[in-house]
Amino acid sequence: MSQPASILLVDDSRASRMLCAAVMRSLHPELHLLEAGDGAAALALLDDAHPDLAVLDMNMPGMSGIELAERLRLSHPGMKLALLTANTQEAIQRRAAALGVHFFRKPIGEKVVADILALLE
Repeated sequence: MSQPASILLVDDSRASRMLCAAVMRSLHPELHLLEAGDGAAALALLDDAHPDLAVLDMNMPGMSGIELAERLRLSHPGMKLALLTANTQEAIQRRAAALGVHFFRKPIGEKVVADILALLE
């Protein structure tokens, strides 16, 4: 990565965001991380930021990760999208694939995070 990549983490679980951010920073300390607890907060952050990658939880209050991905696809077509979720239903995986969203299963660990960060290469 030539210049530090910018990543938006969206998860209603503060613990999940903190864990994911900690693993990302351990692998790539230069990353610029933005965090949001739900879809509305994520969209508000994007008024001023243009992350390279958004990592989305599926089950959040107000707007699901898939609904947020659909909106991000329209507003930021070049942004890479990853769904990081414990919700492994095939219907969710198919919707994600149809949107060009990469699907990753929780739990959050170094291998999963490394696979997500590989999307930036």
